[in-house]
Amino acid sequence: MAMSYDPLDLGGPASTVAGVIARMEAIAAALPAADGLACFNRMYLEVTRLVNSRLHDGFYADPGFMTHLDVTFADLYFSAVDAVLAWGDDPPEPPASNPQAVPLAWRPLVEQRANRGIEPIQFALAGMNAHINHDLPLAVVATCAALATEPEAGSHFADYQKVDQLLDAAEQSVRQSFETAPELAVDRHFAAVNSLIANWTINSARDLAWNNSLLLWAVRDDPIARGLLADSLAASAALSSRLLLVTV
Repeated sequence: MAMSYDPLDLGGPASTVAGVIARMEAIAAALPAADGLACFNRMYLEVTRLVNSRLHDGFYADPGFMTHLDVTFADLYFSAVDAVLAWGDDPPEPPASNPQAVPLAWRPLVEQRANRGIEPIQFALAGMNAHINHDLPLAVVATCAALATEPEAGSHFADYQKVDQLLDAAEQSVRQSFETAPELAVDRHFAAVNSLIANWTINSARDLAWNNSLLLWAVRDDPIARGLLADSLAASAALSSRLLLVTV
């Protein structure tokens, strides 16, 4: 019998970083390891644990802001998961039965998550692409609005860049964790996959996401401009993910 997972088991949206990690662990336990969504969840869980490890040791000038941002950011991912899955004792086979309910930025990953011709690292980076290039600017703006601040106030940008420092140190090891022995043995295939993903990096995506956060903040009181910009972020993220998910 498959392990059940109910999106409401952990009380809806997470409210703490510990709750974020617990919910990611529940998703990991419920999904087959080869599922494309599970591949992304695995990378995101590692990154979240890394960020969380520095929240209480003085690394961030404003840990309260970073905590709120981390939780708000993760809840956008959980909303996408809730649109994809509602497991019982017999979870449905992917792809989702109603992919149109899934946010546009996440649809390429959802549509391809059962494709065994795509490598785990491609799924992981496609998920990161959707989450960073679409969800992160929304999370920055929502966090600033909730805390009555703005993106360029205080230490927000400096703390944002400190996450980049952590990711710089961890990105290569995270990528290598997806390289299985069979993949490494098939040099030509692995070289092709490596060539496909080599030009996408987490930190470059985060740099762009910060700029888009500033744009979203600037038009936050104009619903038409805000909506158009958010739609453009979703469409461009979806396009990039489709390129990352090409079968090699």
